[in-house]
Amino acid sequence: QVQLVESGGGLVQAGGSLRLSCAASGRTFSRYAMGWFRQAPGKEREFVAASRWSGGSTYLAESVKGRFTISRDNAKNTVYLQMNSLKPEDTAVYYCAATHSWNGNYYSTRGSDYDYWGQGTQVTVSS
Repeated sequence: QVQLVESGGGLVQAGGSLRLSCAASGRTFSRYAMGWFRQAPGKEREFVAASRWSGGSTYLAESVKGRFTISRDNAKNTVYLQMNSLKPEDTAVYYCAATHSWNGNYYSTRGSDYDYWGQGTQVTVSS
């Protein structure tokens, strides 16, 4: 079992920044591919960013490329989502997710591929 706890959400004005953190516990974090997803009111959950546990390339949704960055610190069992130049349409509940893989290059943009989810953190961007 892996427990995920997100933090760092809040209210920010358009153009501002926030950094979300997702702390993992319970198993060897370094063998887990991690992802960030979000869900706005009345909308389906959507992929935001993904990270392979081997490091290297990360993956971002087109809507956040150039503004968001995903990173991880395996020593701290934490994955981060740095969000810059925030827009009102970024308003959503943000969730981190984890899935174990023996393949260090594995990642996924599909929520159904992740086994563990955090409780979510609200991000509200005012115009």
